[in-house]
Amino acid sequence: MRDLTSGLAPVTLLPPAVYAADNTPVAVDIYGFEAALLALHVGVGGITFSGTNKIEFKLTHSDDDSVYTDVVQANIRGATVAAGGIIKSLIAAHVAPSVTKIAYLGGKRYLKLLADFSGTHGSGTPISALVIKGGSRYSQTA
Repeated sequence: MRDLTSGLAPVTLLPPAVYAADNTPVAVDIYGFEAALLALHVGVGGITFSGTNKIEFKLTHSDDDSVYTDVVQANIRGATVAAGGIIKSLIAAHVAPSVTKIAYLGGKRYLKLLADFSGTHGSGTPISALVIKGGSRYSQTA
C-alpha cells in the first residue's frame, strides 16, 4: 500500500469554531502542488436558516495575495458556483453535521474562504474548513 500522507498537506482555511458573524479570511498558498481539495465542515445550524438569515461561503483566488477575484464554475468541481463566488449556501434548516468536498481546479496561487452571514444569528453555527494540497511538485510534505 502506498503512503498517502507524504504527498498531502492539509492547511486550515477556516479555523474550527462556532461562528455567528463573518470570519476574517486567511490566505492559503497552494504553490508547489498539483491539486487542492476544500473540505467544508458545518455542524448543526445554530438557527433555522432562510433566504434572509443565511450563511454563504464565498471562495476567492489570487495570483499575488493582493487582488482577489471570485471563483467561477470552471474553477470548481463538486459544487455549483453562484454569483459572487458562492460555493455553498445555508438557506434552510441544517439539522445534521455535514462535510462538503470541493475540488479547486483554478490556476491561481492563493485561496480565501469567507463565511458571509446575513440576517440575524442569535446562536452560532459550528464551522471549519481545510484545504488539502496534493501532488507536491518538489518533495515530500512535512
